[in-house]
Amino acid sequence: MKKAKNILWGILLIAAGVLFALKVLNVIDFNIFFDGWWTLIIIIPCAVGIFTESDKLGSIIGVAIGVFLLLCCQDVLSFELLSKLLLPAIVIIIGIRLVIGGLFGNKANELFNKMKENGLNHKEYYATFSSQNISFNGELFESAELNAVFGGVKCDLSGAVIDKDCAVKVSAIFGGITILVPENVNVKVGTNSIFGGVTNKAESADKNRPTIYISGTCMFGGVDIK
Repeated sequence: MKKAKNILWGILLIAAGVLFALKVLNVIDFNIFFDGWWTLIIIIPCAVGIFTESDKLGSIIGVAIGVFLLLCCQDVLSFELLSKLLLPAIVIIIGIRLVIGGLFGNKANELFNKMKENGLNHKEYYATFSSQNISFNGELFESAELNAVFGGVKCDLSGAVIDKDCAVKVSAIFGGITILVPENVNVKVGTNSIFGGVTNKAESADKNRPTIYISGTCMFGGVDIK
């Protein structure tokens, strides 16, 4: 994922450099600071996120908002219409997320709920307007619940004993969660993200390795897995 992100940003920078060079040489003419140019600060990173992030809904929403704002600045649409549609759009997005989550439940939730019901070495951590650093070095890990609300949680599993599939449930609400995983595991993510997202830098395709299933919700927050 990191390589793909670097490649896309490299292509964008090369394209921008070529356009500026052509403008200097008077081959083409365009106004750098056109009406609504600032919306590119929203559109471009979100567009890159569509191709590089595992959870793409937040990036798609960002692109849609950025394009809508750009059209408003270009007088194609009105800001009055934007203000009227903002709340219904948010409600619809949340509804779609809930429907998708209900129809296409993931193994992460199933495994997490099963382990919690059976009381298998399950632990819960909360960081509200604060931060927590958690380490499972040398411990058998089976499941955990990480909650960050206006705070941050760092969960270090790099030294944990993981000999079978396990589950982590995350909740990042205006907060951030970082999960460090060992090299001998697979990581699969199935989260609901609203104006937030998950970055998974620990992907693996070795079926013989145990898998860490990560599920949960990111709302105006993020989860970084590495």
